[in-house]
Amino acid sequence: MRYLITGGAGFIGSHLADHLLAQGHHVHAFDNLSTGSLDTIAHLANHERFALTIGDVCNKSALETAASGCDRIVHLAAAVGVKHILEHPVETITTNVRGTEHVLEIAEAQDSLTLIASTSEVYGKALETVDNLDTLAEDGPWVLGATSKRRWAYACTKAMDEFLALAYASEYGTPVIAARFFNTVGPRQTGQYGMVVPSFVKQALAGEPITVYGDGRQTRCFTHVQDAVEVVDSLMNTESAHGEVFNIGRPDPISINTLAERVRELSGADVPINHIPYDEAYGDGFEDMRRRTPDMSKLQAAIGTRPERDLDTILRDVIDHERAKQQDMHSENGVASLTADAFNGA
Repeated sequence: MRYLITGGAGFIGSHLADHLLAQGHHVHAFDNLSTGSLDTIAHLANHERFALTIGDVCNKSALETAASGCDRIVHLAAAVGVKHILEHPVETITTNVRGTEHVLEIAEAQDSLTLIASTSEVYGKALETVDNLDTLAEDGPWVLGATSKRRWAYACTKAMDEFLALAYASEYGTPVIAARFFNTVGPRQTGQYGMVVPSFVKQALAGEPITVYGDGRQTRCFTHVQDAVEVVDSLMNTESAHGEVFNIGRPDPISINTLAERVRELSGADVPINHIPYDEAYGDGFEDMRRRTPDMSKLQAAIGTRPERDLDTILRDVIDHERAKQQDMHSENGVASLTADAFNGA
């Protein structure tokens, strides 16, 4: 198979590329490097079945060229990160909606099976506001805040991506799957855009206080990136998944306070845990979800499995990766000199 991965130089994209290449597939990564990086795919330089195009999904012509001849498309490219979303709301909306529109137009034209990456954020505050709701099911309610709160722009754009994907499936018969990722983490993820696990790990290993936003009692469920890419692969090989939406996560909530304590323990760092109010970090009126726990029964029924790697496995992998990365910073590894020309492809 020939795959196009938009956002292919990003965190999930680079791991998916590794997974698909290991199976003998051809992979073309398409990325504007705004949040992705050549560092994440440096090990694929000169790989005969890997190619890279630096381009923006809002440029349909460039995207069409990269997608030409591809049997399957995995659309991961998006404006992400709480800070980025709050600071660049126009880019967030146009990139996420227009980019997905372009992907689906191309997929329909060349009949490419396509997986659209969505997010657990689309559920918003459902667990806090809907009575007798303990987990979030794909066909369940979603509750967002006012449009004056930029926090919800990302969730709205990803929900619109899902609506558009399902519309293409219904109206044109385009083979499309939507996947709602729940806090996917692992090696290579940056904390630059507010991702909590890499931020905590980097602070702990640097001997700095671990910074928790809010009171830390909000809970999240974390998914190992390797589990996530394995599920993506399985869904794309399951015909009954076409035209459907699936959660990808683990229903094991942990408070952010407990997460910080676990990072401190596993890293061996003797550092304090500091709390910063949301308003101080993100401005007045910032809203967050207190709970976000997925119902995994639909995924289990579709592919016979669900993500299994536990939180300690995730944290140890991130800690080990960050330690190795810090050691590599003191030696010449050639990554900084890489350009797109180093990624040949076939």
